[in-house]
Amino acid sequence: MELRALHYFVTVAEELHFGRAAERLRIVQPAVSQQVARLERELGARLLDRTSRRVRLTPAGERVLAAARETLAAAARVRVVAGERGAVVRIGLASCVDARVDRALGRLGDVEPELVDLPVPARLAAVRAGELDVALVRGAVRSGDDLRVARAWGERLHAVLSHEHPAAGAPSVSLADLSPEGLRLPAREADPPLHDAILAALPTAPRRSPSGDLMNALYEVARDPAGWALLPEGQVANVRPGRVVPVPVDPPLEVDGHVVASVVTPASCLASYVAAFGD
Repeated sequence: MELRALHYFVTVAEELHFGRAAERLRIVQPAVSQQVARLERELGARLLDRTSRRVRLTPAGERVLAAARETLAAAARVRVVAGERGAVVRIGLASCVDARVDRALGRLGDVEPELVDLPVPARLAAVRAGELDVALVRGAVRSGDDLRVARAWGERLHAVLSHEHPAAGAPSVSLADLSPEGLRLPAREADPPLHDAILAALPTAPRRSPSGDLMNALYEVARDPAGWALLPEGQVANVRPGRVVPVPVDPPLEVDGHVVASVVTPASCLASYVAAFGD
């Protein structure tokens, strides 16, 4: 039984569509079908019911899916814990590589990092599926039967103001002095934990409904003299100065940063991730 076959099966099980699974794996669809069929023959069980309209897991497929995810994650952990030189560590994160990530890559030693840009929900799903070894997430993530979550760092929040905002040149700003009408929040879907953490930090509920992505929110901030957004320090470092201006929040507010790994990740391996990405 090959790990590749398990990987293909897990991807099909998540997509419930062979075509989409092939696109995600960046291979042709017949190769996916062949590997899944071979896995079914080796196990002596049908894992997927296929019709012209849909694909769905059989009861045996449900059981094998959970075991396959654990196996894929465990295989990656073994390579890292064994100190395999050049072993790939797949890290899920946002598109920007901030100073913390840059520093952590140096701390990871001889492993070869593979940085994967995914929205947080897809990031966590990839950890569960064994497609990522670790994910970085700002805000609370619940540990469960399939995930290990460990706090690794605290990150200050900054207000990002329109360059025309009265407080744009100030050394710091209090959230109580910022107009609730001017707050722009990205939609929750891309990063639910960070979205919820920012909402919890606000003194009053936002007056505008969250919408769009971060780039769209900052564009709207730039157009409104009273506009502002609230971002972690790592994201602020990637905001180009000009029409928006980052200002520290006083009193200081922080959001917790977490490393998230599969439940089968050894404690020593999880600790090494915390040490690499921690303060």
